[in-house]
Amino acid sequence: MLIGYTTGVYDLFHIGHLNLLKNAKGMCDRLIVGVTVDELVSYKGKHAMIPFEDRIEIVRSIKYVDAAVPQYDMDKLKACKKLGAKILFVGDDWYNSGKWQDYEKSFAQEGIKIIYFPYTRGISSTKIGEALKHIRGWTMEEANNNADE
Repeated sequence: MLIGYTTGVYDLFHIGHLNLLKNAKGMCDRLIVGVTVDELVSYKGKHAMIPFEDRIEIVRSIKYVDAAVPQYDMDKLKACKKLGAKILFVGDDWYNSGKWQDYEKSFAQEGIKIIYFPYTRGISSTKIGEALKHIRGWTMEEANNNADE
């Protein structure tokens, strides 16, 4: 059985997320998806609009996903080894970067292949968040504060 693994925040779930999961599932027998916990999202100075518990339930409910697990850190090699994944699926914005060239060597030594998928043109959670701010005057902080009420 060929296990694939991918990760993401999956905030403001959109067609680009669905495309990635659908394409990844087409290349493996079992697809496991790491969903970034709220504390790890903040490492980029960002805050998810949708709480972790809701985001993981959304991902878990998608027919292409066999299992959804929390992603507590950025060590994708450790996660792949723990889960028995032989393929890691990532966005192509990382392709050919120095950091990922080093990762490719480490993953190859463990027999794990990295497959890069192109992002869906014109769509991202950041763009959706910016559109909400423009259309409704929301900021991510305001949305998070309103969610707590």
